[in-house]
Amino acid sequence: MAGMSLVAAKERQIMRRAVGQLPANRPEAALSSNEAPSTDGNINDKGGRTMFLTQKFIVRKHEGGLLFKDGDFIKFLAPGTYRYYGLIGRYEVECFDLSKPQFEHARADYLLAEFCDDTARRLHIVETGDSEVAVVYDNERAIDYVAPADRRLYWKGVIRVRVERIALDGNLALDARLARQLVVGPEAKVRPMFATAVYARVVPEGHVGLLYVDGELTDTLAAGRHAFWSVAQDVQVELVDLRIRALEIQGQEILTRDKVALRINVTATYHYTDAARAVRAFKDPLDQLYKEIQFGLRAAVGTRKLDVLLEDKTAIDHDIAEYLGRRFADFGVDVTNVGVKDIILPGDMKSMLARVVEAEKAAQANVIRRREETNATRSLLNTAKVMESNGVALRLRELETLEKVTENVGNLSVIGGLDALLHGLVKIKP
Repeated sequence: MAGMSLVAAKERQIMRRAVGQLPANRPEAALSSNEAPSTDGNINDKGGRTMFLTQKFIVRKHEGGLLFKDGDFIKFLAPGTYRYYGLIGRYEVECFDLSKPQFEHARADYLLAEFCDDTARRLHIVETGDSEVAVVYDNERAIDYVAPADRRLYWKGVIRVRVERIALDGNLALDARLARQLVVGPEAKVRPMFATAVYARVVPEGHVGLLYVDGELTDTLAAGRHAFWSVAQDVQVELVDLRIRALEIQGQEILTRDKVALRINVTATYHYTDAARAVRAFKDPLDQLYKEIQFGLRAAVGTRKLDVLLEDKTAIDHDIAEYLGRRFADFGVDVTNVGVKDIILPGDMKSMLARVVEAEKAAQANVIRRREETNATRSLLNTAKVMESNGVALRLRELETLEKVTENVGNLSVIGGLDALLHGLVKIKP
């Protein structure tokens, strides 16, 4: 019995040493007194004795560590080698790569609340207000952003982290430097990260951009590249072409005052003088202009007879332009020109008008012919009166006639001189 008691006492002594004490030579790092393993939740071997284990953890030079005991956070760990004695699986160490500075952890809020000072020594704490955004730089290269009323944590140490805070009160535009870096910069891995935070749009030359923030038109943008923060508000840019454009109105069926159905094609040219005013006044300025041209065309054609319309088509242009000027002068749209391209008549009306035109032209031709005949007769009469009173003129006329006669004669023999020839060919009675 005494031998067995001595063995049991020896076992208890060894157990107490294993459970309650650490080796005299503690290698590398070890637990503090409040981190000594306990005998709660013992794991027994087949003989019913508690099993303990030395756990070794390595936090590398480019890492940061979090130590947990029984699932509870204990402290941050700097790079180094750590050994802890206790029950199997009691201690855990989570390691984080410091070259990726953002710190994301399910217990981040707990660490800030219960270990605020220690957390602030190890991590950058970036918190933003309701109308503020923060851009996080990694060695002067933008790597992340913090949305309004949000918080992010970043490791200190390996990466030089800098935070730039930007107030969004009344101004969502990014400055040119930041816009180039986040939108068109060379960092291909960075741009997708900001795709949901930054809205960018290029306004081409000859256009204007209408900036909408949460559906409200707030500004007009000149040609160029523009970028805006869209983390807290919905931002959209609508492009409006300021150049002169043409609008075609085809196949308008309209009755004239004398009930003739015409099909008319009209072309109008217009441009925006104040795009913001135009979109505020009309849901669709182009559609409104199309309808107003139709109304003006009907008013101009319906009050005129067909003959008047065909005689002066420019009067229709003038009436439509005046009508549109009154409608759009105060709404940022300038209609520079309106013109009737085609007036298409019905088939039977075409035939009728063709006959009318043919008869008019025939009558005009007859009048012209009679007038010319009268003029010719009057001219002959005047010539006869001159010859009757002037012998020289008569003689000249005789010579002209002789010249024409002799043009068709091959050989001419003159006997008795020129007087005999004249008196033989032409006899004029007094």
